[in-house]
Amino acid sequence: MPHRLNPVPLDFVHSAPVRLVFATGVRAEPSAVFRALAEDVEGWPSWFRAITAARPTDGGAGREVRLIGGTRFRETIMAAIPGARYAYRVDETNVPGVRAMLEDWRLTPSGSGTGVQWTMAADGPVPVRVALRLARPGVGHAFRDAMRGLDRRLASGAV
Repeated sequence: MPHRLNPVPLDFVHSAPVRLVFATGVRAEPSAVFRALAEDVEGWPSWFRAITAARPTDGGAGREVRLIGGTRFRETIMAAIPGARYAYRVDETNVPGVRAMLEDWRLTPSGSGTGVQWTMAADGPVPVRVALRLARPGVGHAFRDAMRGLDRRLASGAV
């Protein structure tokens, strides 16, 4: 059953009790990466294998996302700066115990394309915090795999 999460502000990304931060590079320019993240929401499952469905809501001010295994998120877009940043807060989920969650994608130009940094910021009771920290290697693997998929998708001109 879905439950509401705390409506944290954007700076929660810096103060959350659990912060999982991952970074890598892709060959595409920041503007193309931003379009894939923010404007082609329904395309996420084609490059992020953990996602089975994604769609914009509220005229683009939010998203609904479904993951493998049945996890669901309803989100509010908190920042959308073309070519630089895309962040969203999870407002509702069926994941038990999570009290707050925000994800922040930062894009920086690099000599070979774009540096991508993804931060997952979360809060919950101690068992949830421990579980999130223990999930770090798997989440990192999923991020790196997704960035390889995004790189291929952008190179093919699909977005």
